[in-house]
Amino acid sequence: MSDYRRIAVLGGGAWGTALALVAARAGREVCLWARDAGTVEAIRSTRENPAYLPGIPLDPPLDATADLATAVVGADVVLLVTPAQTTRAMTSALAPHLRPGTPVVLCAKGIERDTGLLLTDVLAQEVPAAVPAVLSGPSFAADVARGLPTAVTVAAKDGAVADALSLALASPKFRPYAATDITGVQVGGALKNVLAIACGAVAGKAWGASALAALTARGFAELTRLGLALGGARETLTGLSGLGDLVLTCGSAQSRNFAFGQALGEGRTVAEMTGGGGKLAEGAASAAIAVELGRRHGIDLPICEAVAEVLAGRLSLDDALEALMTRPLKREH
Repeated sequence: MSDYRRIAVLGGGAWGTALALVAARAGREVCLWARDAGTVEAIRSTRENPAYLPGIPLDPPLDATADLATAVVGADVVLLVTPAQTTRAMTSALAPHLRPGTPVVLCAKGIERDTGLLLTDVLAQEVPAAVPAVLSGPSFAADVARGLPTAVTVAAKDGAVADALSLALASPKFRPYAATDITGVQVGGALKNVLAIACGAVAGKAWGASALAALTARGFAELTRLGLALGGARETLTGLSGLGDLVLTCGSAQSRNFAFGQALGEGRTVAEMTGGGGKLAEGAASAAIAVELGRRHGIDLPICEAVAEVLAGRLSLDDALEALMTRPLKREH
């Protein structure tokens, strides 16, 4: 089993900083890359990331840089923690600096909007010499950064690589479970973001806990159908990176996607929520392409479709609910 000692974490937001702390707590040598030089300077001078994780000390210490080559050259593992829709640009940028055979762990949750490709497929196109891996599961950045108990899935096609990555990140408060089903892990992460927007909208409209529970359960059915159609394993979709992440994200305003939907339910517009300066909701970018993938595979995704229609301005939330509630009656299974 490989001993991954030096880890580069690309992405200076909350989740990137939290994962850099995870690696440092596991005894690894960590370099955190952030695009914003101000973030790097703050980390170096205050040992905090005040813009994204205020009040949480970066202890044990880790290095920070705004130079991509400095972060990546010589790294045994790269954790890519930038937004899903920037994956192609980021992997292309890191390619010249990466040693062949280096695992690149994709930590964003989404589907490439323009192509419908999973992020590991984007990585394979841009950096064919890299070893694709995925980290996903029920985890809020603030909880992880504070050292609260968290369990996630780390997947790679080669089980030995998944095992080694899990060992490199494991600590008494952070437990990675190794897996080989990179497709199922990615579909679970991408679809739960779309479904969390729907659940947030239900909360924002004050439609009640019963509606929220029903939407989460029926949403999980959609996630499972698409995951299986794309080649994922059922046990993955019912595990941490599927059902586990769905339960977390669909029930808490700590989730950006839930908070995005909740704001829509409370009357804010899509334009207001997607304007400059707002927090990223990956599900807003994945909804339409998830529906398109469902159509390609003959999979019915009514909740995802309702989210996509609302985000596109073709349907109001009230009309979306009516459309879902008046669908033809059928047996549950």
